[in-house]
Amino acid sequence: MPLDWAATQNNLGNALARLGERESGTKRLEEAVGTHREALKERTRDRVPLQWAASQNNLGNALASLGERESGPKRLEEAVSAYREALKERTRDRVPLDWAASQNNLGNALARLGDRKKSVELLCTALEKHCLAWGTWYGKAPHYAPIAEDGIRADLSLLERSFSPATYKACVQKHADTLNRVKR
Repeated sequence: MPLDWAATQNNLGNALARLGERESGTKRLEEAVGTHREALKERTRDRVPLQWAASQNNLGNALASLGERESGPKRLEEAVSAYREALKERTRDRVPLDWAASQNNLGNALARLGDRKKSVELLCTALEKHCLAWGTWYGKAPHYAPIAEDGIRADLSLLERSFSPATYKACVQKHADTLNRVKR
């Protein structure tokens, strides 16, 4: 029964996050974060690794939404950590579509954090993550590819606006193969 309770907590956390995204303030988003953390007490990596990874990803989503509303980097950094945890079990070979979703979410959080910190390294890593997600989605579930394309376009725009042409070019060249195939 504890795993059923944890699944319910996970679903409740998702519902609270959706409500929180539609409301002003942070109360529901904070509740969502707490609810996902409670679910992770039962959904441990050793016990149910893929469910643990899903809860980590959902925790990251709630933290990222909260981080968008706060001025500091703390919640976005926590979101990045949660997504990286999820990717320890959500591997490309094991669950490629979930892996791509977590890569895309990680890219979104890194882009927000990179913009806030004015960090070319974080923005280039965001671009890398969005390119990875796009490559998997384009090959296995093309209807999801536009989601990553939006992230790629946003990353490129931020890089171009925030940094020198040479810095922009250096980052873009690392991902030229993928970027040449993406609709921009």
